[in-house]
Amino acid sequence: MLSGSSPTTTLSAEQLLDRFATGSARQRRNLIRSIESRVDELAALGPALFQPFDPGGDDWAVGWILQVLQRHSPDKVPSPTWLDTPSGADIDFTPLQHHLLREDFEEADRVTSALLRQLAGKQAVRRGYVYFSEVAPMSGVDLTTLDRLWIVFSQGRFGFSVQWRLLQSFDGRYDQLWPRIGWKTDGVWTRYPGAFDWSLKAPEGHMPLINQLRGVRLMDALLNHPALVVRRPT
Repeated sequence: MLSGSSPTTTLSAEQLLDRFATGSARQRRNLIRSIESRVDELAALGPALFQPFDPGGDDWAVGWILQVLQRHSPDKVPSPTWLDTPSGADIDFTPLQHHLLREDFEEADRVTSALLRQLAGKQAVRRGYVYFSEVAPMSGVDLTTLDRLWIVFSQGRFGFSVQWRLLQSFDGRYDQLWPRIGWKTDGVWTRYPGAFDWSLKAPEGHMPLINQLRGVRLMDALLNHPALVVRRPT
């Protein structure tokens, strides 16, 4: 067992898992360190460790468990592609899951950008970026899968749905959203080291990145795609 155990060591591994799987977002966040400190006990549960979770959902609790297992007991990860990732455009989401599982968020973001270009069509792939007018025809199944993967593997902190929720808190004003999620507001776009925080310590909504040189309309088109609209909380 890892050092740094919490008072939740009085719980059995099964009880800890149940609390993590069924608790509120706040309760879960309070259990994050306990999950990591007791990873050996949880891993010993075998297939039962994943029974509370839906591979077709967007529950970040299972994403955190998978990431903890990957760091400390990689041989106990049932599959790097445990989550269901349906596609309406014959896209393989395995590389994205691979990088998100390993918390390689910079590479995961690059893969996401490439997938968005692929969804936009051959011209977007050739030019290297997406026009806002190319968003509407994108496969909603794939945009939903992208959103789910980012949410699941970020403790619910990243993803298109998160960015939309934050945007609403600023009355739809992108000029206020950019600094809130840690993006520059001067029109400069760069991936040079230090420009972004490629970790879970980044501001909520920080990833995936949308090229601001394409303007507000690209992000607006993505966040308002019908497939993502239906994912908004009611």
